[in-house]
Amino acid sequence: MTLTESQKQSRYNYAKKNLKRIPLDVQKEKYEEIKAASEKAGESVNGYIKKAIDERMERDTAKD
Repeated sequence: MTLTESQKQSRYNYAKKNLKRIPLDVQKEKYEEIKAASEKAGESVNGYIKKAIDERMERDTAKD
């Protein structure tokens, strides 16, 4: 399904207002490891990384 220009603009506006990009550089070999683990978990690489961050933050908060 192709997005209309209006839909594209709406998505852009939403992202600009609500999202913050975090650049993440990893070595190619590490990326391949992350990709394989995310596929095994049935998740996207982005989702896998976000979940790992959330789990780490929960553990760190529980220690306090």
